Amino acid sequence: MSDARPHPGTAHDEPIVHAFGVHDPADPDPWAALAMDRSLPFDPAAKAALLRDQRSPSRQFLLPLVRPLARLTIILAQVFKSIFPRFPHAPKFLHWMIATGMKRFLTPDANWLILRHFHLGSQILRFIADNVTPGFRPVLEPMDPKNVDGVRDNLFLKHDLNIYNFLIQLNHEMDRRGVTLQKAERLDFSAIDPDAVKIEEMPKGRLNKIDLQTAIEMYTPAYAFWLTDRDFWRAANSLQLDETIGLYCARLTGEEKHLAMVTNAHPLVPESTLKAGFRLMLHGLSTEVLHGFLVELKQRQAAAAAAAPA
Repeated sequence: MSDARPHPGTAHDEPIVHAFGVHDPADPDPWAALAMDRSLPFDPAAKAALLRDQRSPSRQFLLPLVRPLARLTIILAQVFKSIFPRFPHAPKFLHWMIATGMKRFLTPDANWLILRHFHLGSQILRFIADNVTPGFRPVLEPMDPKNVDGVRDNLFLKHDLNIYNFLIQLNHEMDRRGVTLQKAERLDFSAIDPDAVKIEEMPKGRLNKIDLQTAIEMYTPAYAFWLTDRDFWRAANSLQLDETIGLYCARLTGEEKHLAMVTNAHPLVPESTLKAGFRLMLHGLSTEVLHGFLVELKQRQAAAAAAAPA
């Protein structure tokens, strides 16, 4: 007789309980599979917040209605801007409108993820500067909002300006020093600090129901209309700089494999601005994954140093 006993370590008779209920093999939950998947280096709290937000009724039912209307509005805004490229130009009003909408209508998870994104992006840029040009730090606008009101200070616009200014200043300093981008013998991870991300509790009113992706689709046409044509084009195409930043980190760390996580394509071939909302979601994902990857490398380097003989 054959031995039909299960392999040691398996639990065929025990139900699999996940974050969204009990696993049903005949009807598996796609979000549960993504929650349990470990293919990406992702902060657990951030991943849980993203999944809760993505599986909300707002994203399921409101987003399909909002997206085509938002893209049509972007087309109309850009037709208008082809005639009046610098009018209107009201970044303060735009950011007041965004902050007000975030505070009153966005889910707590969506707001938290938005504010967290600015902190992570700043840490990644500082990490690159610390390792490519030690002692030199490009002059950038601070990106450490503690609450939704921090958005009012033209935060989104400054975020876009920062990335371009960073690349220009960093490469100018590299030229001045005569250095090239290459693997560092020992990396300085002092800029990568998940515990330094300090964000206050987010609003939890009765109307805070709109998910992150739907909100981004709503805000993108406003971005196209209330900024100059040049500002909007620059902001939309800054999303593709994810690949540039990913390449910098790959060269520094010698870990080319993580480039598979960068999904916004190279900025030398700009995408259409119509997809800016969707690519902004990819931008947020790329930042989370790249930061998570650097956190893992920091832990790995610290463990290796602790295990090395004195």
